[in-house]
Amino acid sequence: MKLIFKPNSLLRSALALTTAFFLTQQAMVVPALADKKKTNPDEIGNRDVGKGLNLYSIEKEIGMGKQMAQEVERQAKIVDDPIIAEYVNRVGQNLVRNSDAKVPFTIKVIDAEDINAFALPGGFFFVQTGVLINAENEAEMAGVMAHEIAHVAARHGTRQASRGQLVSYATLPLIFMGGITGYAIYQGMGILVPLGFLKFTRGFEAEADMLGLEYIYKAGYDPGSFVDFFEKVQALEKRKPGTMSKLFSSHPPTDDRIKASQQVIQKYLKEKPEYVVNTSEFNDVKARVLAMHSRRKVDDTKDAGRPTLRRNPNGQIDSNGDEKAPKTDSEDRPTLKRREP
Repeated sequence: MKLIFKPNSLLRSALALTTAFFLTQQAMVVPALADKKKTNPDEIGNRDVGKGLNLYSIEKEIGMGKQMAQEVERQAKIVDDPIIAEYVNRVGQNLVRNSDAKVPFTIKVIDAEDINAFALPGGFFFVQTGVLINAENEAEMAGVMAHEIAHVAARHGTRQASRGQLVSYATLPLIFMGGITGYAIYQGMGILVPLGFLKFTRGFEAEADMLGLEYIYKAGYDPGSFVDFFEKVQALEKRKPGTMSKLFSSHPPTDDRIKASQQVIQKYLKEKPEYVVNTSEFNDVKARVLAMHSRRKVDDTKDAGRPTLRRNPNGQIDSNGDEKAPKTDSEDRPTLKRREP
């Protein structure tokens, strides 16, 4: 007897079954967070948080992320102020060192006032100046960055895209490689980024929330600031829609996620005697960002009647553009939040 196989039909059937299995596992991501290593910040760096279906090697992930990052840099306005760029990169790299990430990070700042930060596969990370403007302290900014670093550490972008590919393979009559369905046009810039690399499932968002909390906790920051910032963003977006970038608002900080984050803090993060909340350097950099935006608005409106801003020789200015007195040693020290006896 001669058996006749239909490869495409068999492959589609197999992929359909595989897709169904992995999509049902998606709902199991949150319960899986109870894994002892994942809930123990002392195990950071000694665990594989990126496990799961993934059609991409680390090398391919880095290569794709680099290509996307180059496209972002071609069309976005990257902040070239060395003080702002170096500071944000230094805070981010400290978080990376206290994370599960297995790839090097390239961190840059985009000059845009809406609240957004996004990490591309392979460790290419962008923070918009709107995050610095709206954060009250360094710990809040670090919380936003830690959440995005967690997405990279857990390889959410390529794992999500892998699921999307399986869905495409199972439903299309002809199978072809490289088909990521759907593209997001980055707000106002015309940058095409595959949706599969930026929009995550609820399970992945919950995992990034938990990991991000662990990362800022291990780095010495107050984990409560993570919740504070997202509560602030949630309230701000209700009062003034459009405050957040469209990509950032695609996974808003819901009440459930905020409550879940509070539970993680209470259950898994042992209270420390003190936490870093803010530094004078954050205040200085935020003032530079505000001044930069003010100068740009004056230039754009061509309004000669508005005052211009003047830098002092040390480059230290406040949010009103005035010179700041030289710092004392006490001003250089970070603001600490101490536990009540």
